Amino acid sequence: MEIFAQRLKELRTEKGLSLRKMASDLGIHHTSLGDYENSISQPNMEMLLKIAKYFGVTIGYLYGEEDY
Repeated sequence: MEIFAQRLKELRTEKGLSLRKMASDLGIHHTSLGDYENSISQPNMEMLLKIAKYFGVTIGYLYGEEDY
């Protein structure tokens, strides 16, 4: 699993969030979020920033360039 997909899923599950809840919070369809977690697609820069802010992490962390 790609590091972004792995970290995204870890962050979501650590917070106890369902795909549907997190997707709703981000304003996207849950299948899009599932595609990110399964490395089927990648978010655009706007969505990537939204995800980073949502979890209070950096984009570098999401892509494995930094630790918490």
